[in-house]
Amino acid sequence: MKTVKSVYVNGKFSTPHGTASTTVISPLNGQAIAEITYADQVDTMHAIRAAADALPAYSKTTVEQRSAYLKAIHDEILKRIDDLVNATIVEYGAARERARWANVIAATTFLDGIKVLENYPFTIRVNESTVIKEPVGVAALFTPWNATAGAIALKVAAALAAGCTIVLKPSEFCPWQAEIIMECIDAAGLPAGVVNMVNGSGEVITEAIMASPEVTKISFTGSTIVGKILAKRAVDTMKRVTLELGGKSANIILADADLQTAVPMALQAAFMNNGQACIAGSRLFVPASKLEEVKQLLVTAAENFTVGDPREGDYKLGPLANKRQFERIQQYIQIGLDEGAELLVGGPGHPEGLSEGYYVRPTVFTGVSNDMRIAREEIFGPVLSVISYNAEQEAIEMANDSEYGLMAYISSGDPAHAKELAKELKTGRVLINTLKHDSMAPFGGYKSSGIGRENGGIGLEEFLEIKTLIS
Repeated sequence: MKTVKSVYVNGKFSTPHGTASTTVISPLNGQAIAEITYADQVDTMHAIRAAADALPAYSKTTVEQRSAYLKAIHDEILKRIDDLVNATIVEYGAARERARWANVIAATTFLDGIKVLENYPFTIRVNESTVIKEPVGVAALFTPWNATAGAIALKVAAALAAGCTIVLKPSEFCPWQAEIIMECIDAAGLPAGVVNMVNGSGEVITEAIMASPEVTKISFTGSTIVGKILAKRAVDTMKRVTLELGGKSANIILADADLQTAVPMALQAAFMNNGQACIAGSRLFVPASKLEEVKQLLVTAAENFTVGDPREGDYKLGPLANKRQFERIQQYIQIGLDEGAELLVGGPGHPEGLSEGYYVRPTVFTGVSNDMRIAREEIFGPVLSVISYNAEQEAIEMANDSEYGLMAYISSGDPAHAKELAKELKTGRVLINTLKHDSMAPFGGYKSSGIGRENGGIGLEEFLEIKTLIS
């Protein structure tokens, strides 16, 4: 059985001071695949000290030097892409196509950092003053289990580009993927202490990070509940905070949309990453006049979203990440039934022939009202709620009637009109007739979906402090 390395401090992997350990279970079949001994508060304090010691020198590196480090990390990840794909499938349950796409994106994220640095003005003139932008300091980066390599890359690339040093706390639920990325960073030859990793219990490691005045920046991706706790704790030492949190994204199909395109795209938006995506379009708003046609198309399109072991075929969906996720989705499907929603596709239980592992039946509910729990709470699995509307403004109002505001989708035959409607949505991104990702454009949310933005120049600025010089 594989032993996962949990501590990388001051330029080397080391035996953790922590003694708590756990077994990593593959969602493909429920079998043990690895063991990890968790880092503890002592390991975390060592990581913070290493990052603080490395900060004075690294913060003074040139744009050219930092770009070279980013390029080296990119190159090392590409060398390990097959290892990463395998780990993402076995440890997380991603479909093979998704696993490869996500890990290639992780590599290219470091090249995006170089593009930002090429033209970014770290010194600007404002009226009679000179304004300089300098690294915020030691950055603690918390990354989620549903996008391990990509989330690490997004935060690490921005922090390194800004000149910060790093304490990385990846999710303890996908440690094998995090270990591979850390091995790539190690192979890239950065100075010791610039990037450090401690992997273990969130409660244990977070306590040391939040208490330390040497950590001046928190960047967290995860649940809204945990994000709010971190934000409150950050005030004690005035840490700067970026939070990328939950979502309950609305997908609005307008009356003039091409339903043959819009409906399959809506299912893809809802079921992406096995439904475990904060950006999932889990609320589908449909004109009442088109509802019956959309229902028929949903049933037909759902047949293409096959479920199975990614090692054995080109399935669109694999299992959920762990037993807790499986049980959570089963509970929500039952909630939908209890609330009186109409089960159109899927339902409770395992798909036929997949009794081992954490596979679920991709599920579509119709007859949903926007006040039902399945329409308001982030389910984080392949469950779509279909809600009908009579007028466009009603759809906009229901879309905005949510505590979240991370992503939205609009399908329309009139893109110019869709853009005008998009301006009324209280959300960080709106995708119009597409599921494209723009890695250089800001990403983040309104309301309980977070604070701040990631990606591109605006994402870089989350790791910078502003200083004004007047003479």
